[in-house]
Formats: sequence, structure tokens, C-alpha cells
Amino acid sequence: MYLKIYKNGEHVLVAACDREVLGRTLKYGNTVVEINRVFYEGEHVSGEKLQEALQEATTANLFGEKTIECAIKYGLIDPDSVMIIDNVPHAQIFRV
Repeated sequence: MYLKIYKNGEHVLVAACDREVLGRTLKYGNTVVEINRVFYEGEHVSGEKLQEALQEATTANLFGEKTIECAIKYGLIDPDSVMIIDNVPHAQIFRV
């Protein structure tokens, strides 16, 4: 899984995705979602490292089966909140 962390003051944005979906363009109706290398391609990490980053995140944007399974495993997202876009699982986290 790839992990990239963006910090701005107290706000921490985590972008994470599976290696297999990095660089793909997904389509859902008239909507197009690009899993952009510039935004997502950071450090290649283990599930434990992703868990640590997600626990600190105020916002997260996640794509891919392994990434989503990891977030579910550690109780960081509800399986019912996962969307499927062009056969790729996607979830977001927002903490306020």
C-alpha cells in the first residue's frame, strides 16, 4: 500500500491506496476519479504503518481492497461506508 501524509496546522490528510490501483482513472456514470501518482504515491507501507497514520488523520482518502480491508480490520472505517467505484473499493474519513 502507498501512503502519503499532508499536514497543515492541526489538519492531517492521509492519502492511501493499493499498488494495483495507483495511477488508474476510475469512471462512475459521468464522474471520473483519478488515483493520481502525485497525490497518492508516497511511502510503500505495511498495514501497521497505515493504521498509525489513519489514527492521526483528520481526513483520509482511501482506495483499493488491501487499503480498505486494513482500515476495516483496525476499526477505522465501517464496512457499510465503503463505496465501489469502477470495481475499486473507496472510503473517506472525516473527523471533526
